[in-house]
Amino acid sequence: MKKLFIDLEKCYKCKKCTAKCNYYYHPDNNGYVRLLALAAQEHVCRRCDNAPCVASCPWEALEKREDGMLDRHSMRCTSCKSCTVSCPFGVIYPEIVEYKTTMCDYCFDRSDNNVPPICVTTCKENALEWTEVKEDPSKEIYAVRGGKYFVYTVKWKKDK
Repeated sequence: MKKLFIDLEKCYKCKKCTAKCNYYYHPDNNGYVRLLALAAQEHVCRRCDNAPCVASCPWEALEKREDGMLDRHSMRCTSCKSCTVSCPFGVIYPEIVEYKTTMCDYCFDRSDNNVPPICVTTCKENALEWTEVKEDPSKEIYAVRGGKYFVYTVKWKKDK
């Protein structure tokens, strides 16, 4: 079964994103930005013990779960970007901390008919693909949100 595959390394190098989104509920949506944020939370965040990003948020919009993952409460976030400044590793990119929340429905209307999501066909950097993919950490390919989509990213590895 084909899934959305995002090469995060290409995305982060892109200066001007051209990928479009056809999310039904509001036309100015950029659902892929939400996907980037979720992928970064799962696979790029270094899960600091003291989480300065959480402590810096004046609106308590970031919360660290017991498993170390961050939850961002979009209704509290004002996109002040204090979390991006306080992250000692610079892995919270300002572009993915939007004020207006975006969503992605994985283009269920298109993907059910085996038609790639519109973000895939409009990304000029070929950072997005619609392909058969499975998680393979040896190739730096990781599932996000339980396999709803996959990303390629070079993960930081903690020294032992």
